[in-house]
Amino acid sequence: MRMRMLSFTCILFSLLATLSPLFIQASTFNLTLPHPDPEAVALQVQRRILASTISKAQQSCATGNPIDDCWKCDPNWGNNRQRLAECGIGFGQAAGGGKGGQIYVVTDSSDHDVANPTPGTLRHAVIQTEPLWIVFAANMQIKLKHELIVNSYKTIDGRGANVYITGSGCITLQYVSNVIVHNIHVYNCVPSGNTNIRSSPTHVGYRGKSDGDGITIFGSRNIWIDHCALSHCTDGLIDITMGSTAITISNNYFSHHNEVMLMGHDDRYMPDKGMQVTIAFNHFGQGLIQRMPRCRHGYFHVVNNDFTEWRMYAIGGSASPTINSQGNRYMAPSDPSAKEVTKRVDTEEGDWAGWNWRTDGDVLENGAYFVPSGQGLSNQYTKAASVEAKSAAMIDQLTSTAGVLGGPRDNGDRISYSGGTTTGASSSGGGGSGGEDFFGMIFGSAAPPSTTKGSLFLSILIILVLYMTTSDGALLSLPLLLL
Repeated sequence: MRMRMLSFTCILFSLLATLSPLFIQASTFNLTLPHPDPEAVALQVQRRILASTISKAQQSCATGNPIDDCWKCDPNWGNNRQRLAECGIGFGQAAGGGKGGQIYVVTDSSDHDVANPTPGTLRHAVIQTEPLWIVFAANMQIKLKHELIVNSYKTIDGRGANVYITGSGCITLQYVSNVIVHNIHVYNCVPSGNTNIRSSPTHVGYRGKSDGDGITIFGSRNIWIDHCALSHCTDGLIDITMGSTAITISNNYFSHHNEVMLMGHDDRYMPDKGMQVTIAFNHFGQGLIQRMPRCRHGYFHVVNNDFTEWRMYAIGGSASPTINSQGNRYMAPSDPSAKEVTKRVDTEEGDWAGWNWRTDGDVLENGAYFVPSGQGLSNQYTKAASVEAKSAAMIDQLTSTAGVLGGPRDNGDRISYSGGTTTGASSSGGGGSGGEDFFGMIFGSAAPPSTTKGSLFLSILIILVLYMTTSDGALLSLPLLLL
């Protein structure tokens, strides 16, 4: 018996030796990738803002917001939707989405079968392996049965329609790259799962219970979330974890929520040290409490946002994140105990005094105050300094169109956990097109194919088996381990 157990253990060690490079590669993925100099990226964002401000003085269409000015000044932007992919800024500016792929027109708002999605539905579009630029034939409310698992090289482009995504699980970006989500309402997202969900044309996998985030970004890179309205979800509105990086969150309208954005999985999860996120031109509006964002480990550039409401704090963090706050407007609540913008979570001052948190050109109103630390205390730390301290009028201008364009900017205070109605949204019906008319015109050649997920979970399973081996060689059965 002992010989059989030793033989089995040797086999497991051999498998582990074979697969451990994959495990190590996955666990250190975010640390070994080439990352841009964060200070250079922050400075580049400021230069883009300055250039758009100068452009505004020279042409009537410009707003000073470099993202919007990049595509909205073209009166025929609808004929070249994929121009949007060239307009990103900050760490997520390389997110190409579905650029170079076909236009896929969503004609069916239903979500009847998550394992075998109906052609013409959003779920059918996002699981495809090739690059796709996804648009909508009409206003629609899409009530998801379970998580919407999005594949790499996809753009969800809601311009020209009022598109509301709600229901169970909502949008999941897991181990993918090059995804753009633009001009979508996301609200009333609740936990779901314990079912089989299709994530590609060839793969259906079992999913456990989700958290109920509006948008989950998990182990992913080159992601851009722009001009969305997010509110009333069970967990976070946007959660970015597990080694994700190269992300921009811009021009969004956040409202009616407690824990708005989480960035970083756990204080002990070292791959999040490579996380780099730009948060720009967003409006943090009515009914918000905390986490705008709450950060761990990485580098976070919070630039030219309008914080008009919080009840506990605006920006928080732990595990020594770098927070570069530039040109924001912070409007403190009336509560005298909640005037501080910043919060070091569960950390003594002696431990956070060296964290690099700085405020540069921020507008602090109604008694708001920002507590800098580390190099942020020095006026000489100016590598990523704002070109000028932004005035309140400038913040109004830069964030005036935050949220969804062409309809209600936010989700309205009538939308709540109980579900109910959406203002201005109408369903396109559940019939679909019946054929493949949901594919529109072709734009050039395809982008690179999406990457595979590797054998991380098999490696973890082997480690668990070895860990559970007792000192006398007895081994728990695999069925028991998998319970």
